[in-house]
Amino acid sequence: KRRDYNDVFEPPAFTKSVTLKSSTHLFFAEALSRLQGLAALVPAAHAAYRPLVSDGLMFFLGQLPAPRFEAIIAEQLALPPNASNLRRLIALFRQCPTLHKLGQVVAHDRRLDLELRQRLQTLESLPPTTPIKKVLPQIRQATRHIAGLKVSQRALAEASVAIVIPFTWPDAPAELPQRGVFKVLRPGVVEKLAEELPIWSQLGAYLEERCVVHGLPNFSFRDTLESVARLLAHEIRLEQEQAHLAEAQNTYGDWPQVLIPKLFPFCTPKITAMERVDGHKITEIAASPWSLRQRARLVVDALLARPFWQSGAFHADPHAGNLMITPDNRLAILDWALMTQLNKTQREAVMRLMLAALSLNNAQVCRAVVELGSVRDPAALQAAVAESLTAVRWGRFPGFDWLTNLLDRLASKATANFPNELVLFRKALLTLSGVVADISEQASVDAVLLESGAVHFFRHLSTRLLAPTQSRHAGIQLSNTDLLGVWLGAPATAWRFWFPGQ
Repeated sequence: KRRDYNDVFEPPAFTKSVTLKSSTHLFFAEALSRLQGLAALVPAAHAAYRPLVSDGLMFFLGQLPAPRFEAIIAEQLALPPNASNLRRLIALFRQCPTLHKLGQVVAHDRRLDLELRQRLQTLESLPPTTPIKKVLPQIRQATRHIAGLKVSQRALAEASVAIVIPFTWPDAPAELPQRGVFKVLRPGVVEKLAEELPIWSQLGAYLEERCVVHGLPNFSFRDTLESVARLLAHEIRLEQEQAHLAEAQNTYGDWPQVLIPKLFPFCTPKITAMERVDGHKITEIAASPWSLRQRARLVVDALLARPFWQSGAFHADPHAGNLMITPDNRLAILDWALMTQLNKTQREAVMRLMLAALSLNNAQVCRAVVELGSVRDPAALQAAVAESLTAVRWGRFPGFDWLTNLLDRLASKATANFPNELVLFRKALLTLSGVVADISEQASVDAVLLESGAVHFFRHLSTRLLAPTQSRHAGIQLSNTDLLGVWLGAPATAWRFWFPGQ
């Protein structure tokens, strides 16, 4: 007990066996207590979950190898005694790449406190702390045959798994820029991920047990965290990111307002060499309300509308640190390590689900959900859909925001399981919605999708008129039969509106 720290100090519950001198036991317990205090960052509206967050954090730390665990404790003790919880959280996240990525994912979730969101957003692009000498030999070895290449002695930025180092290549071919960057994995990050990722699947089961202890609603942590862990493993596969960049070039190459970095010919499985993009994070540039609204619309159009109506390949990590505005006012989309692909059948099911919601048709919404995943509890599914349709009856548009809330509710209560690609799509959509709101409160994700959908509908109108009535290949993932059914079902929709449950 230290009177100047906490007059009612109780050692935190912790089961990890750590060899310490007796003189350090107190400081060890104090550091754990400070880490447990991070649960206070959970918003007041969700205060009941603070004990669960604390339990989960202690479990995660307890599964780490002793040297890493002790390094985390040492850094927490090195912070000033009056350091804020936010400062302690950032310090912890920087030492754990999976937690770092989690912080980036929720940094624009507007259900969180504004100050917490702002601090988490600093994780999107951090000043480099990795000594440059630890990565330069790897770069020189990979590029020793490239004449005239000049590599900077200072890193440009650092993220959850990689460090970015600028270079110039005066002898670059005409089709390539002379300025570029190397993206190299941070030393030790592969080993850290190998240590952390298996913990996530164990953590899911542990949190489900603790929900019972704390009297909290059942939440399917296990499936969600295992899916996220599998997807995070792709973060360190730079050769996969290079393939994604090439695919993105094909998708956006004809769009002057969008910039995808070009790849240089000296990429390797461990190093990505790509075009250097000048600009600022998309949420940091001041502009008129009209300009901000247009900027937000461009983000939705590029990252959601175009892939949804066309290829189905989505950037799966669209946090603000990966989105830049260039000096010539283009949207630059960076970091293509994570992508998710919704096939045409899945996108058609999404559209039928939202169309059924517009018609207030519970049975059709349930059938569309079954097409998207596997349902464990049909009765709970019907109840959740009925509750979501009540919001539609009261004026909420059944767009992507409504859809995300429904899918989250079903997943959180273990009512349904969804495939990995849909889990990642939900995560990306949540991140994107937060970024759009941070750019402009006046922008609407659903409004942009409706407008772009209308453009696609009329662009393919002649094809639609000649297509079979059941065909869904004319622009908007819906057949003429689907649309005719909504029109013919209008009287039934009106009945369901005025007499729900009848």
